[in-house]
Amino acid sequence: MLNLVKLLRVHQWVKNLLLFIPALTAHRLNDPWILKQSVLAFMSFSFVASSVYVLNDWWDLNHDKLHPRKKNRPLASGRITVQQALGILPVILGLGMGLGFVVGISFLKVLLVYLLLTSAYSFFLKRILLLDVLSLAGLYTVRIFAGSVATDILVSKWLLAFSLFIFMSLAFVKRFAELKAAPPKEGSVLPGRGYQSIDLETLRNLGASSGYLSVLVFALYINSSEVTQFYKNPQLLWFTCPMILYWISRVWVIAGRGHLQDDPVVFALTDRASYFVFASTVLVLWMAT
Repeated sequence: MLNLVKLLRVHQWVKNLLLFIPALTAHRLNDPWILKQSVLAFMSFSFVASSVYVLNDWWDLNHDKLHPRKKNRPLASGRITVQQALGILPVILGLGMGLGFVVGISFLKVLLVYLLLTSAYSFFLKRILLLDVLSLAGLYTVRIFAGSVATDILVSKWLLAFSLFIFMSLAFVKRFAELKAAPPKEGSVLPGRGYQSIDLETLRNLGASSGYLSVLVFALYINSSEVTQFYKNPQLLWFTCPMILYWISRVWVIAGRGHLQDDPVVFALTDRASYFVFASTVLVLWMAT
């Protein structure tokens, strides 16, 4: 069972909490129907995402066996056989699609778009320079859009702009960490990716600037007329800006030291400072409301 949980990468399901963002930012999570739709959409996305993780592990099996950390994955290490993994695949994909149908046809269409995009990323987009990062950021943003469709809550242009830049930063730090952990020989590219060791500084600059631009977008939102629709005391939202800046800067410093795992989401789940920033941000948002 533990190997099955690792194969499905259940810890990665935390990314699908982004489906709750439209309801959260619209202050409608207390609506029973909205909450039910969000939970069903979360489970649907999680099962579909896990099916793609299984497919990706099978497709990258030879690369993973040579990777310093990925070689310990259930499929690469042999703790789960290829036959077992491919047997599990249609079951979890069927569960995800079935739940998506329960949520609604419009949501199911978005789920299919996500499935196609994430499959394309697994098979070839992740090997293409910079297009892989744009794809990763797009996959994060699709989750927010899916939450919007599931709950019939319109996503604001401010949220989409903020999401684009913050997710670009997270995608860049993921690639940076991979390149930092296993730098290829000079002139050659990282196996399964399109980056060379000489690209480290470029990735750092692009990723950090994307993260800071997300804070700029949030600052502009605080000064916009739309903010008064949801917040009685919008001036309190300024306190979130330095907290987000701190978190982004800290992630990049830790990545630069080589202490960040491949995925920043996994890092955040085990980082006390990330929990503090998240809790403080929620408190500020509540006070501003």
